[in-house]
Amino acid sequence: MSATPLVSQVDLHNSVKSALLPPLLGANVAELTAWVQQQGQPAYRGKQLHEWIYHKGVRSLADISVFSKQWRKEVAEIPIGRSILHYRSEAPDGTVKYLLQLADGQIIETVGIPTFAERGEGPKARLTVCVSTQVGCPMACDFCATGKGGYKRNLARHEIIDQVLTVQEDFQQRVSNVVFMGLGEPLLNTENVLAALKSLNQDVGIGQRSLTVSTVGIRDRIRQFAQHHLQITLAVSLHAPNQALREKLIPSARAYPLEDLLAECREYVEITGRRVTFEYILLAGVNDLPEHALELAKRLRGFQSHVNLIPYNPIQEVDYERPNRDRIQAFVNVLKQQQIAVSVRYSRGLEANAACGQLRASK
Repeated sequence: MSATPLVSQVDLHNSVKSALLPPLLGANVAELTAWVQQQGQPAYRGKQLHEWIYHKGVRSLADISVFSKQWRKEVAEIPIGRSILHYRSEAPDGTVKYLLQLADGQIIETVGIPTFAERGEGPKARLTVCVSTQVGCPMACDFCATGKGGYKRNLARHEIIDQVLTVQEDFQQRVSNVVFMGLGEPLLNTENVLAALKSLNQDVGIGQRSLTVSTVGIRDRIRQFAQHHLQITLAVSLHAPNQALREKLIPSARAYPLEDLLAECREYVEITGRRVTFEYILLAGVNDLPEHALELAKRLRGFQSHVNLIPYNPIQEVDYERPNRDRIQAFVNVLKQQQIAVSVRYSRGLEANAACGQLRASK
């Protein structure tokens, strides 16, 4: 694994200074056009600005060469809304973890996950970005590193979009998929998440069906989310087949019973016509027994859904273990026998502490 610390005091000073002004990242063509016209520029500059922000990845208005030097000088202090690359580490499998420093000095984490052609030969076939939606996380799931550090604030629209542009720039490849599975609970930051989804789709050019939002489940928020009729994938972190076990793993589950969560997920399917993915981290001897699989299958029978099993990725604070492949396969077999759609996802970036459940905005 290689690691590179990247930050300068000059960049930090400029970043803090620019935080006083509203960022342009997240604005669409019409909004950027209105803005340049307010600055006394012709309307066509809006489309040019949009191109430079979203497709050329410019970090400063002063660097947009198609604009006059005089105007660039006048608007040089207007922030686009890009973060500072604080730290970068790359795992042997090609997964890259980024620590990004925001305008107020807070650090968040994002992950770039390349998928290569068969047998690792040829060009990267797909590039997925795992983005954060909050600084920290208030959900405090027992097996997850993110919740151990507490919660500080929601991310703004531009701070979410910036993560995708950062990975795209570093890999020199278009991002094909974005998963909202990094730091934080997306449905506690719904307004900014919805705005970021819209911009990633319409401005960056990523199809809605290539966007996934993951949630532990916040009462009424899934139902509210469904009203927007998006074609994204909703992933619900279940991790247990019954209320008692779920409460032990996910403290917030005490206020939101499993039956109520599943009822709301069924409403989501009815409203959107989109199936729900249920994320289920397998913890050896805790929730990975055949009887757990059978109980889960009974709850999901007749549900337009898919179960995504994730073998546990270790963190220092707790002593959970990953089940062996035989136990994992036995769990899969029970679900398949019960006609439940299921797959196993072995997380990437394990060696860089960039795998599912390991993110904590630290080296």
